[in-house]
Amino acid sequence: MRYDAIPSDLFKLNRAAFAKQMKKNSMAVFVSNEPVTRSADAAYKWRQNPDTFYLSGIDQEETYLILYPDAPEPKYREVLFVRRTSEQIRIWEGKKHTQEEARAISGVQQVLWSENFENTLCLLMHYAEHVYLNTNEHDRSLGMAEATEIKFARKIQAQFPLHKYERAAPLLHALRSSKSKWELALLQRAIDITRLGFLRALRFIKPGVWEYQIEAELVHAYISNRGTGFAYEPIVATGENACVLHYVSNDVQCKAGELVLMDCAAEYANYNADLTRTVPVSGRFSKRQLEVYNAVLRVHNKARNMMRAGVVLHQLNEEVGKLMESELIGLKLLTKEEVKKQSKDRPAYKKYFPHGTAHFLGLDVHDVGKRYEKLKPGAVLTCEPGIYIPEEKLGIRIENNILITKDKPVDLMAHIPVEAEEIETIMNSKK
Repeated sequence: MRYDAIPSDLFKLNRAAFAKQMKKNSMAVFVSNEPVTRSADAAYKWRQNPDTFYLSGIDQEETYLILYPDAPEPKYREVLFVRRTSEQIRIWEGKKHTQEEARAISGVQQVLWSENFENTLCLLMHYAEHVYLNTNEHDRSLGMAEATEIKFARKIQAQFPLHKYERAAPLLHALRSSKSKWELALLQRAIDITRLGFLRALRFIKPGVWEYQIEAELVHAYISNRGTGFAYEPIVATGENACVLHYVSNDVQCKAGELVLMDCAAEYANYNADLTRTVPVSGRFSKRQLEVYNAVLRVHNKARNMMRAGVVLHQLNEEVGKLMESELIGLKLLTKEEVKKQSKDRPAYKKYFPHGTAHFLGLDVHDVGKRYEKLKPGAVLTCEPGIYIPEEKLGIRIENNILITKDKPVDLMAHIPVEAEEIETIMNSKK
């Protein structure tokens, strides 16, 4: 396995916390993601359903999990199903988990082969009154692709139409938004690997290199240090490309005097870091670039210190907008008159800072969480203000990952260079 074994205590704890919220005589069913065809006989790289991984730790396709705390037969209170290895599978795909391995990873004692899932499900459905089914209820999801969970939910509801069905997602969102000590360790590992990639890139960047070559330097560091690869589609954007928020072409040559924005981070054991840094291609910021960079950094540092338990995320965004407003006036990008005339629904600063300040982070890069509820200790969020000036071909964003605690916030990326002088020093040290 590419990543170190995760203590099964994590998954036991997660299942117990979920089961505690279930209604009496309820069963919950979770399924793994299916491989998705790219074209011909090729498939996209497979990734486990985050909720199924969160509850089982099984990083393998054709995985099913049944939780039934009130099952009349104790052995069915937790049942895990994994794919059986055949000789053909062993030859073409490689070894799959044995039942003993799946038991050790998950902590579930009753482990059966996936071929037994349908029969076991039918047996238990006759006793359960409520059934929890899971779907992608992320508030940013557009639901354009039909997920495995939706197909499964439709099938089971057609087969057993008289049961009372419940939504698993709200329970999981509340649980996943607060990270345990094991999860924080996995996130920190992804962050530490990300740091190695960033330092490698700093020593590589110079006029004439291409965006995709920087991307290659980053992914080399991530994979060689046991990361899965990029946590999300990497953004390496030089010059005016940095003003395109989701730029992913990464196919332009970096020129002297430009900045290059890198929104790239590593994934480790399904947990995701999320880093953005903006650095000078020539190794030195110009006077104007430094003015804008330090303005973004001041907003970042103040916003980070505002990220505390009890704060509501959408209110945080509004407060950070006011900080940005002041900086934009100082940079002569906005006037006080423009601010006075601004619309409440479309504040003036949005012209140069069009996105939010923070999102939840974890098993998904844009992780599940309640943006309209008060932040609780254990939540991990990004802090990522930016200023984008297309007319100057200048875009700067700075992003770190912040842990909410009972006291002051903890910057999990405090060891990754961010001050302009430190970045310049590393870039000009002999490579």
